[in-house]
Amino acid sequence: MLGATSPTDEKMEVVGHSYGDGVTRRALGGGLMVNQDAPKSVSEITRDYIAKQNPALNPMQLIALLPGANVSDTDPMGMTGGHISVRGLTESQMGFTLEGFPINDIGNFAVYPQEIVDSENLRTVRLAQGSADLDSPHISASGGVVDMYMIDPRKTMGGQVDMTYGSFNATRGFARFDTGYIGHTNLRAYFSYSQGRQDHWRGPGYENKKHGEMKIVNDWGQGNRVSLAVVGNSLQNDAYPSVTMASWRKWGNGFVNPIGGSGLGRNDPPNTVYEQHFVPGDGNYYKLHPNPFTNIYASMPSTFTLTDHLTLTETPYFWYGYGNGGGAYATSLTSYQYGATKIGGHIGSLSSGSPLLYNPSLTETYRPGATTKLTWSYGPNRLMVGYWFEYSKQTQTAPYGLVGPNGTAFDVWGGGPNLVLNNGVTAQYRNTLTQTVVHTPFIGDSLSLLHDRLTIDAGLKYSIVDRRGANYLPNVSQKYVTTNYAEALPTAAARYKINAENQVFVSVSTNYRMPTNYALYDSGSYYVPGGYSTKANPNQQPEISISEEAGWRYQGRLVSSSLTYFHYNFTNRLFTQTVTDPVSGAYWTTNANGGGEHSDGFDFEIGTRPIYNIRPYVSAEYLHAVTDSNLQASSGKVVDYLPTAGKIAPQAPEWQVGFGLDYDDGHRFGSFNLKYVGKQYATFMDDQHIPGYVRMNIALGYRFSSMGMFKNPSIRLNLQNLSNAGYLNWINSVQTNATNTRGIFGNMISAKAPTYTIASPFAAIATVSSDF
Repeated sequence: MLGATSPTDEKMEVVGHSYGDGVTRRALGGGLMVNQDAPKSVSEITRDYIAKQNPALNPMQLIALLPGANVSDTDPMGMTGGHISVRGLTESQMGFTLEGFPINDIGNFAVYPQEIVDSENLRTVRLAQGSADLDSPHISASGGVVDMYMIDPRKTMGGQVDMTYGSFNATRGFARFDTGYIGHTNLRAYFSYSQGRQDHWRGPGYENKKHGEMKIVNDWGQGNRVSLAVVGNSLQNDAYPSVTMASWRKWGNGFVNPIGGSGLGRNDPPNTVYEQHFVPGDGNYYKLHPNPFTNIYASMPSTFTLTDHLTLTETPYFWYGYGNGGGAYATSLTSYQYGATKIGGHIGSLSSGSPLLYNPSLTETYRPGATTKLTWSYGPNRLMVGYWFEYSKQTQTAPYGLVGPNGTAFDVWGGGPNLVLNNGVTAQYRNTLTQTVVHTPFIGDSLSLLHDRLTIDAGLKYSIVDRRGANYLPNVSQKYVTTNYAEALPTAAARYKINAENQVFVSVSTNYRMPTNYALYDSGSYYVPGGYSTKANPNQQPEISISEEAGWRYQGRLVSSSLTYFHYNFTNRLFTQTVTDPVSGAYWTTNANGGGEHSDGFDFEIGTRPIYNIRPYVSAEYLHAVTDSNLQASSGKVVDYLPTAGKIAPQAPEWQVGFGLDYDDGHRFGSFNLKYVGKQYATFMDDQHIPGYVRMNIALGYRFSSMGMFKNPSIRLNLQNLSNAGYLNWINSVQTNATNTRGIFGNMISAKAPTYTIASPFAAIATVSSDF
């Protein structure tokens, strides 16, 4: 509760001999459970589970069986990302760290799990369903946190290689070299590289990912440690379109369009895939929707024992990212809407007509920061004082690029030739610079009483966030904007060990989520007289949550279990709404605070040590999340409030159940995983939902005895979505109402269509692996 985010705070559970891939054959529930002692709800996976899954899976997919983890699975190899919600809160309302540094986007708080870490180098993933720790470096975690930690370099020289091949022409190779101790020093390191590729499982397109990692560690003396972790990722892929319920019901997984046309009738909903054959003037060609991105993460978590009672922990980090999501639109070269003025322009040799132009949404981010803390321990008392500082600079633009006669953008990264207006300005759909400065001091104290049976924690952090923005579009409501936020976030918790096996805990914490940076800016298309299609709201306030938990744990020699009751209260929920001018009928979208929400529920998990080499695991969650306020909605010239108070909140399945069964006798191994997710509403009016679904996966493998230079070679087969069930598994855009609905003042509010993602189908993935 006080501070366990840095890798040096991690308490590792030692369970005996391990193979080169980190498998111990002793971990609870086949690696799906770890005995915890934090005074709050925490679940965790380890190498025993990770090493037996498809090695290409991203961290979100790997924690899908944990209590409350509602994870979307959009492709067999985890290369197109995915989403997660926990207790009804999505990843942008949670905090994610790798080796102690934050990886949520600093602007909109999105998480791109396909970029984070290779599973071969992933030691553990820890999910705290309810709240962040005091030292968690987040400004977006109104809900829980996910902390990821990489393996350490080996103490002797060696490494690992594996090769993967599977459905949809999926291929992947991975290699890691461990130096062992370097010379007569305590330094050790590893360097790894992986590359993977797969075709789209529906529609045209592919993903291609190149990924490199390194970690250097130096341990000395009593508890002194310096480490450096660097991750680099380059991903080029073609996007899948979001789909509406009408499109899903009509087209399912989509169809290949005929040459020369879209294949759609006049009243047909859109296809659920992009077009394989280019139709001149049509922006739905798949090559016009690339998603290239490059990013580099670096973190240097270190701990220094200053005295017998005083420890310094320092985690400096640097985050760089550059990439875009593309699209293409017919754009007038003679009357381009430059703010309130129409103006001509040219691109290449073109200066007339309305050609199809590529319009990527580019983001470049520089993000250095550091978390520093001092921990003083004396007798039964542990006092922690710390400070988190971060500065980020994020540039976001959207130029217009030339599209060739074959439908391919000249430069998918948004380079020239670009549309230049007659006033000499390069045309942009958005053009902003955001600088964010975070100052967060924190203090906490932990007191152990009754021979360590009773632990009482209390703490406070004070988060100060300054955002300075500049909007370089013309005729905006505010060219330069400065916002200042300051939130005091107290926490308190207690844990009591009844005996060696049983413990109970209670906790209460205050968390918050900053408004996104795009709330500061006008952007998009300009319409007369309404102005920009997206309007700024720099007065939007942070989303505040108060989380309360009470739980019981049993930790026996053979079986461990945990049961947690939780309650949330939210105020100032952040959401996007459509606003209508009742006089002109002009409408636009803006960011707003949407009142309150509360939720209650239970999380449960149970797992065993090996019983005749078999280790079962079961998790479950019951969630009752309710919207407390009536939300404002617009239609035509009408503004009203919808009767949403008392409705079940969107993206909050009432029931989830996970089941894992692991077998490992040292040579033969296998696992069976099942996850049930109940129905999820896609609107605040509860008038459209995605049905509940079941997903099953199997892993089968054999671990050979060492042969010469090949140590512990193995083969395995991962079968995903075993029943080949077709279903929607995520709500991309939540709406207020999906059917025409009368507001509380009697006005009719027109329907708005939510959009969804489609779950990936059955896939067979085979992997050959060996240490050396």
